[in-house]
Amino acid sequence: MKYRLIENEIKYEGYQLVPHWIYKNFKIQGDAIVAFIGECEVKLTEMVDIEDVINNEPIYSKSMLSFITEQFNVDLVEGVFRQRLLICIIKEALEKRGIKVLRDGDDLFVDGKKLTVSIATKSLTSILIHTGININSIGAPVKACGLENDLGISDIKELAQEIMQKYSNELEDIILASTKVRGV
Repeated sequence: MKYRLIENEIKYEGYQLVPHWIYKNFKIQGDAIVAFIGECEVKLTEMVDIEDVINNEPIYSKSMLSFITEQFNVDLVEGVFRQRLLICIIKEALEKRGIKVLRDGDDLFVDGKKLTVSIATKSLTSILIHTGININSIGAPVKACGLENDLGISDIKELAQEIMQKYSNELEDIILASTKVRGV
């Protein structure tokens, strides 16, 4: 899987979670994950998570580290497994930095405050995942915390690279592991 940290600030608004967004915007074809920093504002009209729409829960973060991944030839259930793997890798990276993190499904919390948002969905050609980690929690519509303003983590780009590399390596290792066993 290819990965890249996008240096330009991008506001995540939900419309980016479409097939080939990574390819069209960054010329990365095939399975890929990108990370970028920027404001996050997902209005109900752009929501993929129907539960959030029903509950009238738009998403907002003044500053968020966002990951978007597109992966081909994967069904939705496997896509959700891959989403959870990404969340677990993020949790491990934060715990390595001394942060005590609680995972509940595809959400991460610190001291009862929400740190992440995440969704996995299926397009006609691929599965798509967006996961965002609050950098600055000020103005969030829920009780939230942020990497910088609440947790004192300032190596955001280094963290992003570490997460993408581990995610890419883990998926490649899983596929390789599936080739070394005989059928029974």
